[in-house]
Amino acid sequence: MYDHAGTTPRDQLLALFKTPADAILDDAAFDRYARSVFEYQYTHNAPYRAYCDRRRVTPDGLTHWTSVPPVPTAAFKEVALTTGDARAAQAVFRTSGTTEGAERRGTHYVLDLSLYNASLLPGFAAALLPDAVTMPMLSIIPPASEIPDSSLAHMVTTVMAELGEDGSRNFASAERGIDTDAFEQALREHTEQDRAVCILGTSFSFVHWLDDIAARGIRFRLPVGSRLMDTGGYKGRSREVPAETLLTSYEQLIGIPPHASVNEYGMTELCSQMYDVSLREYFANGDAGPRRKRPPPWMRVRIVDPVTLEAVPDGDAGLVQLFDLANLESVMAVQTEDLGVAVGDGYALLGRSPGAQPRGCSIAMDDLLHAVRAR
Repeated sequence: MYDHAGTTPRDQLLALFKTPADAILDDAAFDRYARSVFEYQYTHNAPYRAYCDRRRVTPDGLTHWTSVPPVPTAAFKEVALTTGDARAAQAVFRTSGTTEGAERRGTHYVLDLSLYNASLLPGFAAALLPDAVTMPMLSIIPPASEIPDSSLAHMVTTVMAELGEDGSRNFASAERGIDTDAFEQALREHTEQDRAVCILGTSFSFVHWLDDIAARGIRFRLPVGSRLMDTGGYKGRSREVPAETLLTSYEQLIGIPPHASVNEYGMTELCSQMYDVSLREYFANGDAGPRRKRPPPWMRVRIVDPVTLEAVPDGDAGLVQLFDLANLESVMAVQTEDLGVAVGDGYALLGRSPGAQPRGCSIAMDDLLHAVRAR
């Protein structure tokens, strides 16, 4: 166990992030880190401290990391949840709005990108590069230079720069969309050279590109060892595509088998991500097993009742709570409106809770706003 004595929370976390992302951090160890992070945030994040006081949870009275009060994702639209001066943030990530200008966007002020990247890279490598190979990465997500407020664009740009081999390239623009001709030419060239590639994109982008090549009668058979990361769920704006249908399309249209198609779950409000373990399990055991996501050692997941926000029995669906130690300079504990269920040693994400904001989230949001206004 890493010795916390004489170190800052940031130093503790940077040391922790050097742990392999598929390692096991037991509950007692995670609890010690979480207490340190919670004390830091309670001390330096004034809006969050007011919220915790309203909920009667302080560092001295904390019984376990599961008692750290999560803030609803909606809070990031209303309050600057940061332990320092938001104006000094090295990055400002914002959620995408459903209609331009029609609603506030959640904002995550990242004061220190080194923490973000130190968490990001080992998590991606464990999920997409578990065989420790390097390969070109081909992205159909616009780069961070075009959309600097997108955490996904930052993530992909960083991964390509740090983990991608020569030949890594971006084929998307925020204004012009995917350069289909160039992207498909690159796929042909790598196929001819028998050079495996890693393709990165949103599920939405893949759905429409796959529809397009199917309509044109185009098929690719990418080299063995190629893999794909998609993110953002399986819904297109024009139609909904079930996960299994999209996985079948990847195999039939571009030659990437289901175990090599890895779905990523990330949020603007978090610094860490979760990925399907299918590729990791395939290389470790020869069998991808049931499709599920597993958090890195420095993140915990709780599945809770939508009304009480208390943990549900294993196997029951509920709302997803995330405890991300990498969120040192904002809020570690985040209450989402996403539904999930425990599956073995991981979790299946079931999409957004239908209808209005779940009652438990609404109560938490009211508590936060009342606490902030009363300061």
